[in-house]
Amino acid sequence: MNKNFATVVAFVIGVLVVSLPMHAHHSFAPFDTEHVVDITGTVTQFEWTNPHAYIHLDVKSDKGGVEKWAAELTGLAMLVRAGWSRDVVKPGDQVTVHGHRAKDGRTFMVIRSVVLPDGRELKNGALPPGSFK
Repeated sequence: MNKNFATVVAFVIGVLVVSLPMHAHHSFAPFDTEHVVDITGTVTQFEWTNPHAYIHLDVKSDKGGVEKWAAELTGLAMLVRAGWSRDVVKPGDQVTVHGHRAKDGRTFMVIRSVVLPDGRELKNGALPPGSFK
């Protein structure tokens, strides 16, 4: 009986140790989740990749220049369930992205939703309603 108990304890500890990096990977700690930022720009690239999809944008800055932005989405399976497809966003599209900017000031954000050129709004499948303020 002691040998079985020790095996179960070792198994549970192993599962917990392995799952910790996965939990940390999906943290929103690098992003300012207290504020929603809206940016409008021209899509330069849409990376339909796992573990996260990305939209790259050229955004006009306040000073008249162009800023290169990257905006992160969730994985493809969750995006498909939320209505996304590999061709829903194309280079040249004007889109508005709602999301949370990186705390370190980079032109990088995690997406809450995207307003497409036809007016449809697609949610990021990873963020449940009310997940942030």
